[in-house]
Amino acid sequence: MSQLQSSWEMHQQSMAYLPDADMETVAASTSLPDPAGDFDRNVPRICGVCGDRATGFHFNAMTCEGCKGFFRRSMKRKAMFTCPFNGDCKITKDNRRHCQACRLKRCVDIGMMKEFILTDEEVQRKREMILKRKEEEALKESLKPKLSEEQQKVIDILLEAHHKTYDPTYADFTKFRPPMRSNPSNRGAARSSSILTQDLSSEDSTDLFGSDAFSAFPESVEPQMLSNLVLSEENDESSAMNINFSHLSMLPHLADLVSYSIQKVIGFAKMIPGFRDLAAEDQIALLKSSAIEVIMLRSNQAFTLEDMTWTCGSNDFKYRISDVTQAGHSMDLLEPLVKFQVSLKKLNLHEEEHVLLMAICILSPDRPGVQDTSRVESLQDRLSEILQTYIRCRHPPPGSRLLYAKMIQKLADLRSLNEEHSKQYRCLSFQPEHSMQLTPLVLEVFGNEIS
Repeated sequence: MSQLQSSWEMHQQSMAYLPDADMETVAASTSLPDPAGDFDRNVPRICGVCGDRATGFHFNAMTCEGCKGFFRRSMKRKAMFTCPFNGDCKITKDNRRHCQACRLKRCVDIGMMKEFILTDEEVQRKREMILKRKEEEALKESLKPKLSEEQQKVIDILLEAHHKTYDPTYADFTKFRPPMRSNPSNRGAARSSSILTQDLSSEDSTDLFGSDAFSAFPESVEPQMLSNLVLSEENDESSAMNINFSHLSMLPHLADLVSYSIQKVIGFAKMIPGFRDLAAEDQIALLKSSAIEVIMLRSNQAFTLEDMTWTCGSNDFKYRISDVTQAGHSMDLLEPLVKFQVSLKKLNLHEEEHVLLMAICILSPDRPGVQDTSRVESLQDRLSEILQTYIRCRHPPPGSRLLYAKMIQKLADLRSLNEEHSKQYRCLSFQPEHSMQLTPLVLEVFGNEIS
């Protein structure tokens, strides 16, 4: 009897999930799933009563629809049948209607049980339970946040902007001054100008944000220069930064890389909805302040957790921490930068989330020099709302748990990295022999410290 009770409880639980296509048939017939998947789906199932094609377990036995209905009707009517023959008729698909007594006996012999048949009251309760569950699911679905067509359009625009400005093959890296990782004797070769560097150097520095790189601006608009920074006493040769400026063999190559990346950031920013509607001065201020942060965000696509390097195609463009130190940066920047890259990588952001975060980073109203802060803030708030809605709709748990808060924290981390980068850049650019290795665009965006 305990086995029967256990089977009955299992059946009650399974019934709660049945569709209500034919409630009387479904609820009253009490078809059970195959136990432990013992049957191969590709093998024909045979009715244990008449040998016809079976449709599943009904009232605890594998039967066809006909024998299922016969057993249910017989039990509900409490029918009493008498065999007109010897009481041992062989029941087949063709003669199963000839002897109801032997057919019912066969049903019982293979394990069909009247206890599995629902009463009319139980059928009604099941109907109400299923309808209630469907209503609850419909209500839950209606309350679930959804991306509007406008929000999805913004995401599509940002994805297109990223794809147009980020080449995952890194083919253009071959145009940079070559990376020199060996001894200082190669520094002469490292000074040879690349195609990109020649193009940049041929432009007047005041037009670097003009028609070619920043066509949103009128030619007459001259970008505001960063104010000249006076080196503090902390930045002398005995400072804690302890950078060895004598052999910066990787500086020319990485200067070209950063210059190239700035151009791509500018291209991405120009496609952010609403960005080009801002005043030219505010566009320039936003880009100058956010460029290095967006470069750090974009570089996460090339960062590999296995060896903590930025892998940009071939081994020539596989960048280790030691490579960046040969460009004049110390561990005061590189250690938190690597930690940032690791933690960002582990968030497993969708590409949609990644491009939204970059756009939010650029449109920060508290950047120095921004005049129309309310308008920038409005654009940023719109992007933040889209990001939050996207996470709720498209990023499944557990990855979505506190994801938005974690992403905003990454923006705060970038501010600290930006500050340290500026500090080390000032120390580097103060020395003419190294400043001359930088491109005009790098000098324009990060500021030329040479008076």
